[in-house]
Amino acid sequence: FQLVESGGALVQPGGSLRLSCEASGFILDYYAIGWFRQAPGKGREGVLCISDSGAITNLADSVKGRFTISKDNAKNTVYLQMDNLKPEDTGVYYCASRGAFCSNRDTSYATWGQGTQVTVSA
Repeated sequence: FQLVESGGALVQPGGSLRLSCEASGFILDYYAIGWFRQAPGKGREGVLCISDSGAITNLADSVKGRFTISKDNAKNTVYLQMDNLKPEDTGVYYCASRGAFCSNRDTSYATWGQGTQVTVSA
């Protein structure tokens, strides 16, 4: 089982990015996929999660109305669309998989990607 993130970049405040999380070795549609992030010097924080059935759980109030999560089963990929980015969104973004349902406990996710760096700065 493997997850690979991509799409991180340096972007100005107010800009947008779309991160991708591609699964290999398993069918992503059977699992919940969560996006997490870790800012420099801080702990890991949940962002958004999408369950096997497509139900979405918001794990961070700070991204409400700015970030959205979606999945493309044909591509075995989950996306994190990030709009109106702020400097405090800077960090390494990870996707992770667990059973069918979402959870805000990062320790309950079994498989993690290597992360992709997002930097929001003028």
